[in-house]
Formats: sequence, C-alpha cells, structure tokens
Amino acid sequence: MLKIQFTKGIVCITFLISACQPPNTETVSNVSAFTAPIPVVKSDSYDPNNIISDFVYGAVYFRRTNPPPEDWSRDYQTAQEDGHNIFRHWFLWGAIEKSPGVYDWSEYDPHMDLAAKHGIKVIIAEMLTSAPEWAFEKFNHARLEHRDGTKDVSVMNGACVSGGFPGLSLNDPQVREAAGNFLTAMAKRYKDHPALGGYDLANEMKFPQTPNDEQKDYDFSPSTQAKFRDWLKAKYGDLESLGRAWNRLSYTDWRQIAAPRHMGPYPDVLDWLEFRVDDFHEQVQWRANVIRKMDPDHPITTHGKMHSFTHMPTSANNAWKAANIGEGFGFTWGAHKKGKAPWQQFHAVDLARSASKGKPFWHAEAIGGPTWTSKRGREDGKVVTPADIRLWNMVSFAGGAQGILNPRWRPLLNGVLWGAYGFYDMDGSRTGRSDMASKIAKWGAAEAQKELWAANPVKGEIGIIVVPETQFYAYAYSQKGGDKNAYRDNVLGAYQGFFDNNIQADWVYIEDIDEYDLLYLPFPMMLKKETATQLKQWVMNGGKLVSEGVPGYLSDGGWVGETQPNLGLDELFGVKQAYVEFGANLHDDFTFTLDGRKIPAGLHHQEYQITTAEPRGTYDNGSIAVADHRFGKGKTRLIGTFPSYGHYHTPGPNSKRFFADVLAWGGVDQLAKVDKEHVIARIHKNEDDHYLWIINHTQDALEVSLELSPGLGPFTGGQLSWGGDESTLQVNGNRIKTKVDGHDATVLKLL
Repeated sequence: MLKIQFTKGIVCITFLISACQPPNTETVSNVSAFTAPIPVVKSDSYDPNNIISDFVYGAVYFRRTNPPPEDWSRDYQTAQEDGHNIFRHWFLWGAIEKSPGVYDWSEYDPHMDLAAKHGIKVIIAEMLTSAPEWAFEKFNHARLEHRDGTKDVSVMNGACVSGGFPGLSLNDPQVREAAGNFLTAMAKRYKDHPALGGYDLANEMKFPQTPNDEQKDYDFSPSTQAKFRDWLKAKYGDLESLGRAWNRLSYTDWRQIAAPRHMGPYPDVLDWLEFRVDDFHEQVQWRANVIRKMDPDHPITTHGKMHSFTHMPTSANNAWKAANIGEGFGFTWGAHKKGKAPWQQFHAVDLARSASKGKPFWHAEAIGGPTWTSKRGREDGKVVTPADIRLWNMVSFAGGAQGILNPRWRPLLNGVLWGAYGFYDMDGSRTGRSDMASKIAKWGAAEAQKELWAANPVKGEIGIIVVPETQFYAYAYSQKGGDKNAYRDNVLGAYQGFFDNNIQADWVYIEDIDEYDLLYLPFPMMLKKETATQLKQWVMNGGKLVSEGVPGYLSDGGWVGETQPNLGLDELFGVKQAYVEFGANLHDDFTFTLDGRKIPAGLHHQEYQITTAEPRGTYDNGSIAVADHRFGKGKTRLIGTFPSYGHYHTPGPNSKRFFADVLAWGGVDQLAKVDKEHVIARIHKNEDDHYLWIINHTQDALEVSLELSPGLGPFTGGQLSWGGDESTLQVNGNRIKTKVDGHDATVLKLL
C-alpha cells in the first residue's frame, strides 16, 4: 500500500508495506545486466513544439542556488522579450529528496509555470550525481571508490554551489532503486506540464561528475567490480580463457577477479578502460529507460564535452555511444579552455554532428561571458565580446547545430565560477553580449529561416577513422612512460590538416566506414583483429584508405605482431617492415619526401620492403616511407610515419599540401575552395535547395571568392539570409564572390 500526500510543493511518499513498489518504478535485481534502449513513442494527443528539430536559443537558468528567487519573474520576462525560447534547469536529486521518499519540488514548480507563461520550453536536466546527504550514510557501502581505496564523501560542485557530488554508485541495486524512484517521481510530476520540452541526462556525459575533469581512478566499489566480472564473462566465456588472456593462470573462482588498481599497457587494464565506457553509457541508458516508462512522449537528449579524442580513457566520454541514447545530442565547447584557433571549435561541432548520425544536435553549452578562472589571455577566450558570440554561434550553425544554449543565462553569484559565462550581467540586466544573443535568437526563430534549418550539412569529402582501442592503448602506455598526447596530437593534427585546406573531414566510427569512399587512418598503432578485418574488407569492396605508420603494430591485449604490418595488413598494403623506430625524442625535425616535397612528421617511423605495392616516397636515408597498393576493388596508401603529428606541431605549406593531395589521390572533388586564409565555407542541403555558410575568423571584412564542386551546381544567383552585401554578391555557375564581415558569417541560399 502506498500513501501520497501533497503539501506546498512537497510530495511525501510513505511505504506502508515494504514489499510494495510505487507504480512505474524499475526494480533492479541485476544491475550487472546491460540495459537495452526503449525508444520514445509519442501518444496521439501529444503535440508540443518540436524542440529537437526546431531552432532553439537560450541557456541554463536555474542551478540551485542561483539566480535569486526574487529575480525569476523579471528574468523570464527579459528572456521572452529577447527571443529566448528554451531554458535548461538542473534538477538535483540531493536538493529535492529531502528525506527518503520525501520530494520537495517547491523551488522547481515556479520555473515550469513561469516558462509556460512566457513561451519558453524547459529541458529538465536530471542530476543523479548530486545524491542526497542522507543517502551517503544509508548507502555507505555504495560510495564511489578510488584506485587507492579511499571512498568519496559529499562535496560541493562549483557549477551550482550545492553538495552531494559526485553521487553514489548507480551500479549498486539499492542506490539504483532509490535513484529510479526519484526519476520516476520527477517524470510523473512534470510529464503533462505545458512547458516541458524534454530531458537531458548525465550532464556533459563524463563519469563521474567530479569537480574536475580527471576521473581516471574511478570506480572500484563492490557493485562496479561485480558488473566488471559479468562484462568479462560475456567477453571471454570461461575463467580459463580470461586467465590466459590476462596472463594470470591461477584463478579458481570468478570472485578472485578484480578491476586492476595498477596502470600500464596490460590486458586487464585495456579491458578495464573499455568496460568503463560501456558501464557509464549503460548507466545513462538506464536513466533514459526509467524516464520513458513514466513519460513515453517527451524526447531525451544528452550532451558531452567533446573529449572523445583526449579523455575517453579517463572520463568514459564516447560521443557515438552518448548520441545513441536519446533523440537529440549536444556538445559543450568554449574558447575559454581551448583557445580561438579556427579549427578547434569546428572539430567539436563536426564531432557532435558525426556522432549524431543524422539526429538533430545543439551547441548545448556555448560560452557567452568572461571566465575569470581561465588561464588563457584576454583575447584568447577569457574575456568574451559580442563579436565573439556572433562568430562562435555562426561556426556552430555552419557545422549543423540546430540551436544554442549558454551554460549560464546570467552568472552565478557565489562559488568559484561567479561572474562567468553569462550573456547578462550579475543582476540580470542586459549587456552588449546579450543584445547580440538576442539578435541571433530572433533571426534564427523567424519564419524566413525555417527552410534554412531544414537543411543539413552535406557529407564530408573524407572521413577520419576513430578507433577507441588505439586511444586506450596510448593512454595505458603513457602511464609507463609513453607520450601521453600521442593519440590526441595525431588525430587532431589530421583534422587540422584537412581543415586548413577547407576540406570537410567527418569523424567516422569504425562501424560506419561503409558510408564513405575515402578514409584517413591516423595513429593506428593498436587495432583489434576485427578492426583490421573490417578495414581489409572495406578496401576489398572498393574503399580508398590512407593510413599512417605502424598500423596494427599491436593487437588484442597489447600483443606486438611478429610480422609487420600485423593482422594481415601486410597483404592489404603490399609491404613488409624493413626497420622501425619508436619515440618522439628520436624524431625531432623528422621529415619524409613525397612528390618532391619534404613533409614534417614525427613520433615513430617504419621503413618498408616492397612486396606487391608501388614505392612512392622516401626518408632522408633513401628507405621507403610511402607505398601505394591496389587491393581488390580498392586501393591504399601507407605512410610509415605520422604527417598528422607533424602538421599539429609544425604546420607549414608542405604539410598543408600533403592533406590537400589526399583528396586528389582519392579522386574526390573538393566541395568548396576558398581564396582566403581563415575563411571556411560549408554546404548545407535539404530536399530541394543548397545553402552556403561562409565564416570569416579574421577581424577584417573580406571579399571572398569560392569555387564549388561541379557536383553541387551550377547556380545563377543567391539570396542572403545573414550578413553579406547584395551589391557585392556574384553567383556565376559554381563561382561565387561575396563580402564577409570580420568575426562574422555570410549565409545565402543558392538559386
């Protein structure tokens, strides 16, 4: 029997018989079982504004304890006047469930009602990572445990100045049941509210949400250890197979298996790093399923820091797995941490777009104000101008984002992040930055832009293959002396090389390679056998692959192959290894020669003996550095070192030309050639129309000439949507001339 009492926003739920369960609550009997997704199914009567595919503009507003209640009504009125149509609020478990089964919604109900009054849709951001204070005592056994055995206590989070972080282990059945009760009660309370637009899960998709970005030594709690053992059972089948794979031959019981508390390039560590990613995303999928059981109508979103190339081993951040959970996706990105180099934000937008696989996505946390804790300079993201907001917004739109949310509508008044991020001033008054945001918000929501948002970026000319096992190995190896930035520098260097030529390189997860004709494989030092098999078959079927050096040098479990290239890749590339050297310290100012040009490279290098390939490039000692090969219906180019590493560290004309020539080698037309440095053009398309986005990262207005691929045109005119100048616009077939203001964009429909 269940008794429910409502009193001034407080819901008291009392279990009169402990065996009874509240309706629609998922009872967890086996947390080790990985959760399958439940798709959203809208009821016939449900017809809200479609926040997932429509243009949205707004911010995170309520992060308890900010802003002050006396300002709420005025702020919502300002937001409505300024064209904002979406708010995200943090619904903290630890702030709402005041005692077991007692939920206090009194700080949250007013926001839903104010949003409905002012035409603003609300995204409920569940925050299970803020656990109730009483839960830390009641579920003491489920505290998150560090590698050294210490267990977390409740700490403050500077992003909302509230306690309960980083929460408790959701792998514990009791914690999961209590957390599920909270999510169910939340969805039940608000699912029919006219302001509700959807839910956002696991803020920034990092595990767990500690006050810092390094979570490399979580979680060794008993429930997570048990779940790891079940994951291993599914992978290896029996204890003997696991023991042989791990080189631990004396296990007699699965209970003896423990998550490794050491680090290094060892099989148990590699399994642990892979498991952490699967485990975290299962926890988020479980959240989605619990909410969907109560509210099958409203969409679910996630958003992540674009850390899939830098922090996947430490924060379990895999954009593809995160984007697969809900109906929409989003990303966090700000120059205050990364800097203003043009390629940097574009790479994050392109990652979110690629991971979304056609789903709508947002720039879910864009920066709209200063960041006083940033270590960067005034002109490099620490202090934000209206022109910065305009440029950064337009970059995200050009990359395909359907909307913008600032992490603060107005700044916090306390904690370490006071004064940071907000469009508006400390008291909620307007600023030059908020005026710019308002201009963009009203432009984007106008009826004239509906066709623009119905168009999506076309597929890129080339895909950069993303292979998680390589990053896991590079990280594990770095813990024993390897280069900790090896994977990052190569993967981002490859993107930067294509970007500097205005080539749109899409990030391609290994399972999606069949969608592309031309692919680039940076830093492929470790490959699973199944990955190598996929690549061989893809080339056999007609794919064109450019690979950097030492491909698959190591395979499953961190084993070096006795024959190199390993895993049958010698057959794919038509070469055998003649010599190899590892270590950045041996490769200072390292180059190879291709087509008469010296290309900067570095980190490692592999020399080749030709079997069935054709030699194409050399090192300074005359040995073979580059080989081309026909394989089945496709072809390969193998470069024995890392030109992406060279371009990342020492970009220059020759390294830029190298990446441009990859397209020519693959027989692919460039979508748009631009005659100015730091100007980027992107093509969007809907069923009938093409739209051209031109982004000028310089401070000066420029007259820009473009040449589009023959496959896109020809065109006879253009209709400006944003920026530009009708008097300077010329469209002649596939050649276009137009003006683009400094730190701005020109957007036009091609006719």
